[in-house]
Amino acid sequence: MAHEPLTRDHDDVLLEGFLALETPEGFRAELIEGEIVVTPPPDGYHENHINLIVKQVIRKSAAEMDFSGNRGLTLPRGGLCVRNHVIPDATFAPTGLQLFCSTESWMPCDGVAMVAEVTSTKPDRDRTAKRHCYARGGIPLYLLVDREKSDVTLFGDPEGADYRQHVTVPFGKQLDLPAPFSFALETTDFL
Repeated sequence: MAHEPLTRDHDDVLLEGFLALETPEGFRAELIEGEIVVTPPPDGYHENHINLIVKQVIRKSAAEMDFSGNRGLTLPRGGLCVRNHVIPDATFAPTGLQLFCSTESWMPCDGVAMVAEVTSTKPDRDRTAKRHCYARGGIPLYLLVDREKSDVTLFGDPEGADYRQHVTVPFGKQLDLPAPFSFALETTDFL
């Protein structure tokens, strides 16, 4: 059967296919650097690390923060990132901005103060691809809990497709979070 050739841009077709995906309950789909990534539900240790971060941010931050664990972010296109739709493990924004009140599944990253990821079975995606995407989106802080390396890294000062600063501490040490958080994140319970 003859058919007409695709005239739409490849990226448009990919985005349309991605947005039409229906994943099984608990799974999540992301579009990272032109690749559709479907991840299974996280294990208990992964969720425990996120829980430890969220509790500290909510209780200790100098500025009142809101948290979302399933909010999809749209990130700018270009460079290493081609129309990215990412779901961070944790997204934090100042309460006064009311960023998470949007009814859309995907929101722009404007106003997000920090995102956090805990590595799982494919840690390089969190270490590299997502780091570049978050930097390109201008998200001021990216907190990476690397379970394989047993350390926590805070990336800051985004410029272009990467962060100009980073500080890494092993599990068990404190990690200073700058304003608007302004507290030392305790990582002893990550051990």
